[in-house]
Amino acid sequence: MRPRHRDGRHGRPQRRHDRAHAQADALAQRHGRVWLFDLDNTLHDASHAVFGQLGPAMTDYIVRHVGLDEPAAAALRTHYWRRYGVTMLGLVRHHGVDASHFLEETHRLPGLEARLRMHGPDRAVLRHLPGRRYILTNAPRAYAMRVLRALRMDHLFDGLVSIDEMAMFGSHRPKPDARMLRHLAAALKVPASRCVLVEDTLDHQRSARSIGMRTVWMTGYARQAARAAGQRPRWPMPAYVCARINRIQQLRALGVTV
Repeated sequence: MRPRHRDGRHGRPQRRHDRAHAQADALAQRHGRVWLFDLDNTLHDASHAVFGQLGPAMTDYIVRHVGLDEPAAAALRTHYWRRYGVTMLGLVRHHGVDASHFLEETHRLPGLEARLRMHGPDRAVLRHLPGRRYILTNAPRAYAMRVLRALRMDHLFDGLVSIDEMAMFGSHRPKPDARMLRHLAAALKVPASRCVLVEDTLDHQRSARSIGMRTVWMTGYARQAARAAGQRPRWPMPAYVCARINRIQQLRALGVTV
């Protein structure tokens, strides 16, 4: 597994050489920081734009390709998501589903671009965050690029690691697989302790922390969705979470302390 850079090649990405970027590069060299950003409900409000369509699309796929009725298909989708971290993995392992076909069929999401929203100031924070910045998402590459381009964030990252690239020894290894995370740090030529995972899913945070990565738990969009649904869940901070934020803007205050 090797991360693909934003110019599409496996290699050193094209870099802009304006003053701000040069300063960021100098800080990156000094601190050696690598930021790994989840996408959905971390960088944008996927509860609003995506999940309402994605869940039913996956259930419908299971109905058509596994042969279950809708309630059983929905239960199986949830079961595999809880057991493996992604529904796709369970379908591949136990039903012989083709991963690429599943991802393509379930992530069509018509009208996605019109529903996308994020906090505008986050772009400036990301642009000036010292260190290298990568997207690390269990979503397919085509979908991730759609989101990043629509939100005008595709130029803010040095590369994208999607579920398409999360494979080792012929097997899919999406988050929260610790082996994949360790291999990714090696591919980026940086110790795991220099990586910071910014993520909304605690299982992924736990796995990253277990190999020495720093962890930042992004709760803002999930809290917003819970409030909209009339829920008031508690948000206790686990010991494996190094910091908790509600907005990407708060990363600026954290600086290199995470």
